Amino acid sequence: MITYGFLILLTPLLAFVIQIFIGNRLPRKGDWVSISAVVFTFCLSIAMLGMMLFLRDSSYKIDKSWEWFNLGHMQIHLGILIDNITIVMLVVVALVSSLVHIYSVGYMKGDPRYSRYFAYLSLFTFSMNGIVLSNNLFSIYMFWELVGLSSYLLIGHWFEKDSASDAAKKAFLVNRIGDMGMFIGIMLMFTATGSFLFSDVFAGVENGMISGTILTVAGVCLFFGAVGKSAQFPLHVWLPDAMEGPTPVSALIHAATMVAAGVYLTIRLFPLFTPDALTIIAYVGGFTAIFAAIIAVTQNDIKKVLAYSTVSQLGYMILAVGSGAYIAGFFHLVTHAAFKAGLFLCSGSVIHAMQHAYHKLKDHETDPQDMRNMGGLKDKMKITYWTMVICTVAISGVPLTSGFLSKDAILAGTLSFALRNPVHFLLPLFGFGAALLTAFYMFRLIFMTFHGEPARQEVHNHVHESPLVMTAPLMTLATLSLFLFYTLPYFNPFSDQGWFTRLVVAVESSVPGSLSAHEIAEGVHHAHTSAIILSLIVAGTGIFLAFAMYLKKRISAERMAVRLAIPYKLSFNKFFMDEIYSKYLVSPSLTLAKKIGYFDWDLYDKYFINGFGKVTEWISRIVGIKWDYDILDQRIVDGVGHSTQFFGRKLRLIQSGKLQSYLIWVLCGIIVMFVIQTM
Repeated sequence: MITYGFLILLTPLLAFVIQIFIGNRLPRKGDWVSISAVVFTFCLSIAMLGMMLFLRDSSYKIDKSWEWFNLGHMQIHLGILIDNITIVMLVVVALVSSLVHIYSVGYMKGDPRYSRYFAYLSLFTFSMNGIVLSNNLFSIYMFWELVGLSSYLLIGHWFEKDSASDAAKKAFLVNRIGDMGMFIGIMLMFTATGSFLFSDVFAGVENGMISGTILTVAGVCLFFGAVGKSAQFPLHVWLPDAMEGPTPVSALIHAATMVAAGVYLTIRLFPLFTPDALTIIAYVGGFTAIFAAIIAVTQNDIKKVLAYSTVSQLGYMILAVGSGAYIAGFFHLVTHAAFKAGLFLCSGSVIHAMQHAYHKLKDHETDPQDMRNMGGLKDKMKITYWTMVICTVAISGVPLTSGFLSKDAILAGTLSFALRNPVHFLLPLFGFGAALLTAFYMFRLIFMTFHGEPARQEVHNHVHESPLVMTAPLMTLATLSLFLFYTLPYFNPFSDQGWFTRLVVAVESSVPGSLSAHEIAEGVHHAHTSAIILSLIVAGTGIFLAFAMYLKKRISAERMAVRLAIPYKLSFNKFFMDEIYSKYLVSPSLTLAKKIGYFDWDLYDKYFINGFGKVTEWISRIVGIKWDYDILDQRIVDGVGHSTQFFGRKLRLIQSGKLQSYLIWVLCGIIVMFVIQTM
């Protein structure tokens, strides 16, 4: 499998190199290069999954390391880790990437930077595969930054739009904040254990090389990297703005891959988190889940609703990790990848149809993403409608879907954690509250988009279903949102058993005194039935409220907005998080930068640096003109020359050429010597 791992890692990189250099000169601008590469990685991933299912070994693991460099006192090893979690994650990344690549052929048709777009998709896939395959903190950090770079390039693909370029910069900078914390955590671990390898770090924690408060701080710092990538509060603000990128990018980055990288990191590093660190992680995830769900309730942009839904679902996954049920969080990561990618691609299908209709009417002002401009699309876009309904039912946690299985597992884990620690009763409230709101806002989206009367009949007349190259991925993802793919060989839609739970099992924590994996699993199992009942109640309540308010109109949404004016305003304006950051962080930072710039340019440069130059110039004039030229050159150097010339002229008179004169001078010399000797 090591060979497969290297091929999965390097094939998208090769596609990126080909596309970025000669893509424009290839037939169809080289889209087939990127598509072939990612489909090849998908085939290899499926082959690895087949081997995993055939072996039926929950402890299967290949961990190969190679020496990167050796300084004598310090050796750095890098390598590849392939286990059941790696294989499942590779399948998720390859599947979603393949479908997004194929979908993009129709969605991005005619784009002026078509080949560059596919090149960046290949770079992103390479970076994600690198994160998944790494067996050490160092290479994970390298690929982590590459994912940030490629997401910046994809979000800002339409950089001629200020909103897109601003969103790309915002995503890049906000992620850097989280990455600084992650870097500190990595260095704390390396300083304590002397290695970046997971195996060495876990062994070091188990042997007490790092423990107590320092271990908690290191774990929280590592988690801070996940806070940035997985858009957890308070670093969630970049993800909704990132919807300015092409819709296939939204499905790829913000549904299943990039944002899942943070969750994957916490799952990989779970054995080194202390109970205190896990509690912090649980509260961050739980609060993010309910906070983002509240915002999604009032949004009218179809992609913004899905963006905040993604933030909320990521909060669910992080909540599961903090509660100890991290395998449930990973299970939800896998199921969420299918139905959320499906939802994003369905929204792209709707937007594509609306844009086409507005283009026919030469209307370039109306927003094609605003659900208030839609309505009545069910009969015009039947494939998009039914696939989106299936994905919506899945994310709402309705039985017979994959979302029901994974959300129930998370809620059971959270409920079990609260039963063990009653002081943390807020965590299940966060979880079940977010489940209710998820069902409400997702069916609100369905009813506003596809049901009711069209907002404009002339627009409705021009709407049509998307081409097969776009609808085929929708049908695939909707099918993968059904429960059967995750419970085989069992057919019970309420069972918490299946191939996934048999082969992807929890490992013991390396932190002394932590609960064992068996104890956590027992608690989750006992809370399973209660969680099912409660989750069905809250999901049903959310769907009923959306049905009564947006389909039957028995409850007026407008009146509710007036009655709940303050909560509605807070939700609609996203709790003014961007304004708060702008006022208390961005503006003060810019003001400080301007003051520092004024000090640097107008004071330091102008008076100190330039003044120092002027003083140097003045001293150089004194030294050069007065001392060097007037004194040293003219009086000393030139004076020696003048004196030599003077004595030369005088001595030259002695050289007359007359023998008599020479004899007289010799005689005079003898007389002088005689006088001196007799004195």
